[in-house]
Amino acid sequence: MGAYIVVASLILIVCILLTLVVLVQKDKGGGLASNFSSSNQFMGVKRTTDFLEKSTWTLAVSLLVLSLMSIFVIPRGTNVDPTESELQELYQELPDQQPVQDFAPPPGQEDNNPAQQD
Repeated sequence: MGAYIVVASLILIVCILLTLVVLVQKDKGGGLASNFSSSNQFMGVKRTTDFLEKSTWTLAVSLLVLSLMSIFVIPRGTNVDPTESELQELYQELPDQQPVQDFAPPPGQEDNNPAQQD
């Protein structure tokens, strides 16, 4: 169960990062790359666009791989209802009991209940 939680958490983190990277981008290379157009920039406009494109592809592929990996770490049980097997075990542990007596009156004897008489 622990591996499933780790993979699910990684999928959530990758989804958030992928959403942020896609929102930073703008059609035709105008997003974050256009903000670095001054002469004292750290990376050029082309390098920023390349970085955002590579990070988008990397995050998309990692999301695909994590999704496929989650198939193998999903916890599976042999029973559909786990409580059913627990109830069967408890039933088998019970000692043998006497059969339940029938509460109907013996044949030929009527029930003399005054509440039902008219």
